[in-house]
Amino acid sequence: MIYTRKNKGVCSMQTMVELDEQGVIKKVEVLGGCNGNLKGIMSLLPGMTAEEAIARMEGITCGSRRTSCPDQIAQCLREAAEQL
Repeated sequence: MIYTRKNKGVCSMQTMVELDEQGVIKKVEVLGGCNGNLKGIMSLLPGMTAEEAIARMEGITCGSRRTSCPDQIAQCLREAAEQL
């Protein structure tokens, strides 16, 4: 399944995740944000379960913001996993 979510409170604008039937991440794409950092994150996530990625990234902040691009990816993964 492919799930897209508009990001909130960060520089990146949108996150798209693709999960297989078991909740394993196949692909993650983030529109905008810190290019190099997000390329690194996106290359590490495929093959990981959504549950594990959420546990690792949820709640991460960026500077004084209450969220971050990794936190927004985690939110997108949570919403996608709930729809499986």
